[in-house]
Amino acid sequence: MSSLTPTARVILGLVALGPRTGYDIKRITDSSTRFFWGASYGQIYPELKRLEHDGLVEARDEPRGRVRRRVYTITPAGERAVREWLLDHETAYELRDEGLLRLFFGELLQPDDVLDLVRRRRAWFERSAALFRELGEQLEAQDDDVLRYGVDLMKWNAAWFARLEQRLSQS
Repeated sequence: MSSLTPTARVILGLVALGPRTGYDIKRITDSSTRFFWGASYGQIYPELKRLEHDGLVEARDEPRGRVRRRVYTITPAGERAVREWLLDHETAYELRDEGLLRLFFGELLQPDDVLDLVRRRRAWFERSAALFRELGEQLEAQDDDVLRYGVDLMKWNAAWFARLEQRLSQS
């Protein structure tokens, strides 16, 4: 299995696609990978320093006026590391869904409160599917497999919560 940390994977992948600042990485993750793999500034900058220390990226200062700015590029060792990770047969799957966690503890609530939670989750997934479709249109990326997965997953979740909502409404 790859020795890259989860945060290093997204950072190294983005830097492999082209030179990036920490700010660039955060901006890109906030509009793309955050839906399945997020990263905070508190994770990005320390990880960039570690990747630089390990020789997987190189940094150069490119200040803009008074703004301090470091641009990171991938090194040959970094290219090997990201390729090794991409081709690794071991794949982690982590699902973090606070709404599902709340549903898990639903027995602590009144039935009407659980039904309200289920309705809100259904609506959230419906809005998310619409948002993903809109992002795809804005980015002209309708044929993007990851985007299609996201839309289909949100639609599936919305349908699942709709069925649960119907069942709970009949109880």
